[in-house]
Amino acid sequence: MRTATTVEASGGDNWRETADFVVEAEKLGLDVCWVAEAWGSDAPSALGFYAARTERMLLGSGVIQAGTRTPVAIAQAAITLSNLSGGRFLLGLGVSGPQVIEGLHGVPFARPLARLRETVEIARRVFEGGKISYSGSRFQIPLPGDAVPMRLSMRAHHEIPVYLATLSPAMLRLTGEIADGWLGTSFVPEGAPGAYFAHLGEGLARAGRSRSDLDVCQGAEVAFARDEDALRVMVAGRKKELAFSLGGMGSSSANYYNQAYGRQGWAEVAGEIRARWQAGDRDGAAGLVTDEMVLGTTLIGTEAMVRDRLRVWRDAGVDTVRLYPAGETLDQRLSTLSRAIDLVRQA
Repeated sequence: MRTATTVEASGGDNWRETADFVVEAEKLGLDVCWVAEAWGSDAPSALGFYAARTERMLLGSGVIQAGTRTPVAIAQAAITLSNLSGGRFLLGLGVSGPQVIEGLHGVPFARPLARLRETVEIARRVFEGGKISYSGSRFQIPLPGDAVPMRLSMRAHHEIPVYLATLSPAMLRLTGEIADGWLGTSFVPEGAPGAYFAHLGEGLARAGRSRSDLDVCQGAEVAFARDEDALRVMVAGRKKELAFSLGGMGSSSANYYNQAYGRQGWAEVAGEIRARWQAGDRDGAAGLVTDEMVLGTTLIGTEAMVRDRLRVWRDAGVDTVRLYPAGETLDQRLSTLSRAIDLVRQA
């Protein structure tokens, strides 16, 4: 398995520390660094800065939100980042959710599947270097009138792989059909065959592709406990975070993280957690999260437990593992990351 991590540069005034983390992670041998966007800093700006500070490591947008930019604007950023990094850029795209897209950006979230498909199709046409002429259900380039098809004044000098961050069955099928990689989350290897890989496989088959054509990139927090007592404290401390994902993410009508957990065997408890969270009972929601739910979707445990769990991830079909290292300080997070990279190599 390859190793990766994800950073977000907008958590307060931590720009220098985050950049130092990226630089040191490359020295530790990390293969890929993804840069998140969410509702903080934009991904391309930070990626350009990290490209200037690194030499070997691949850098990816994890993810650019498709609804916030035109497909050509996304392609322009991708080509720029790929060229200036010497071909080290991976384009990660996702549709986010209605709260961010409509509530923050004021863009309709309607028909996200069609939007994502057409965004990828248009971006790849831009990568090819020709004039852009496209007619779809969400985008038409050029618009009717006096405008004529145009091409960019720059070319992509390197291949730009496209990764999609998806969770729902329809989006997973699209990922298998058109993407070079899958950026997944809420991943339980024991439940992944039915919840994820069956749908990815349908998309691969639809396009005449094989499983080896898709890089499965899955992420989880990694933290090491010295013993079972310390582990219990760690697990208890993560329950409110998971309750937020299951109850507070998404909109009042849709929570894709909750649905993903439901497809992996926790539908009843995930539904109750969401109901309590939406009712304002945060502690009650966290109290319903079981130890099994935390351990099933993280890489938390003693070193032996994490090593064994990584082998389970590998055997489940994970090609690239995104490590979110725990730690209060930069040195602590780098120490955790270093231990985790060594265990991935062993696995």
